[in-house]
Amino acid sequence: MFSKAYSAAIFGIDAEVISVETDVADGLPIYDMVGYLSSEVREAKERVKIAMKNSGFRLPPKRVTINLSPADLRKEGTFFDLSIAISILTAFGFIPNNQLENTLFIGELSLDGSVLPVNGILPIVDAAAKHGIHRCIVPKKNEMEGAVIQAVEVFGVKTLRETVEFLTGQCYLEPAYINVDEMFRQTSQDMDVDFADISGQQSVKRAVEVAVSGLHNILLIGPPGSGKTMIARRVPSIMPDLTLEESMDITRIHSVSGELPPDVPLLLKRPFRSPHHTITSTALIGGGRNPKPGEVSLAHEGVLFLDELPEFNKHTIEILRQPLEDHFVTISRLNATYRYPASTMLLAAMNPCNCGYYPDRNRCSCTNGEVRNYLNKISQPLLDRIDITVEAAKIDYNDLSKKQKSETSETIRNRVRMAQTVQAKRYKDESFRFNSMLTPTKIKKYCKLDEPGKKLLKAAYETMNLSARAYHRILKVARTIADLDHSEDIHEQHLSEAICYRGLDKKYWGEF
Repeated sequence: MFSKAYSAAIFGIDAEVISVETDVADGLPIYDMVGYLSSEVREAKERVKIAMKNSGFRLPPKRVTINLSPADLRKEGTFFDLSIAISILTAFGFIPNNQLENTLFIGELSLDGSVLPVNGILPIVDAAAKHGIHRCIVPKKNEMEGAVIQAVEVFGVKTLRETVEFLTGQCYLEPAYINVDEMFRQTSQDMDVDFADISGQQSVKRAVEVAVSGLHNILLIGPPGSGKTMIARRVPSIMPDLTLEESMDITRIHSVSGELPPDVPLLLKRPFRSPHHTITSTALIGGGRNPKPGEVSLAHEGVLFLDELPEFNKHTIEILRQPLEDHFVTISRLNATYRYPASTMLLAAMNPCNCGYYPDRNRCSCTNGEVRNYLNKISQPLLDRIDITVEAAKIDYNDLSKKQKSETSETIRNRVRMAQTVQAKRYKDESFRFNSMLTPTKIKKYCKLDEPGKKLLKAAYETMNLSARAYHRILKVARTIADLDHSEDIHEQHLSEAICYRGLDKKYWGEF
């Protein structure tokens, strides 16, 4: 007898529907599995056989052939156990064939027949909906994540026996339900941290506001204790609320990576990733034997914070050049190419030297050579991809002793939201949303300068010996500053502030 069930496989952060076909015939009692399978998928036949036996299903000795198609896609992971078991039991007559129509099965089987949770349920159920499948049977612990896709009925099961009884009408299961709109209404931006806690550093806070408004990469330089990390950890508090589309994209990435917290079906706050400087290039950018998204993709639509930037392996941070430019990561393997989104804001912080106090020669004990070697860990091509560099100077005592609080995160966030709304309207017919994503062609269209502005930028370009990339980034930052100023045109004062944000790297790196 022949049967066919549906399952799915993860490729990158997307899923492909897989057909699990089973044929039972007379012959030697063996199980054959074909269809370009990895070792963990081949091992599924042993798990499935024992799980069926321990669930109370006694199968006669037959020749069983199982095919996972399409055969040109490599199947990896433990997603297929439940679908293989259901397909076999249907072929043996335990389940009516019509119960498998428009139904997708996902789950790993324990030897006792329990259905164990797996990663990547959200993209799998989404792929099922696009494929026209109306019902998904998933592990009980994954059902709320799958219920986010409301075009599909999602049923959570605990055991293989329960799944069979549900399909044969011996038990009733309620489809999982989640009110996504209500989740977003209840979401609060209240955080434990607020910009009102930070004394002084007005220029740094202004630079961070500009960076968040246009999703520009930013580098903070200053001595220890100047508040760089404190400011960085408050950046998510001034970022606008997530839209449903952004939330789905972020959740999809975290689900595939196994980073989705238990009992959290949908991530409602922007990610803030802060990897340690010992991180490997694979963990930062993504990849591995079974490719997964790295930290730069896990920070998609949020912040990637690299504290003590020169302490990272130089090769590791140089790999960031392409994602910072293109906003995605491409991982190529012999059998497939994976593409992960990486539309993230890079926020980096560093000391100006090993001891941290250069150029204050009263406190700095480093030689010029030591300072040069420390700063040169950050290459010029990487600096060119950072739109804003700002100095976090030592905090003045008077700023610390002031009783009045600084601006709150909510106040700053309102200005950021307004600037991003302006950009959304301006770029509604484009493939990008933020000023930082403007291409050279689009810069000519959206960043036009008047004659005084052209003269100022020309003088800065020649005096500061800027690269073409730095020239374009000045224009993009100036566009964001003009948006914060409610200005349709870029004026001289907007350009002057943007140029100042390029001057700091020349102050430190230009000396040597």
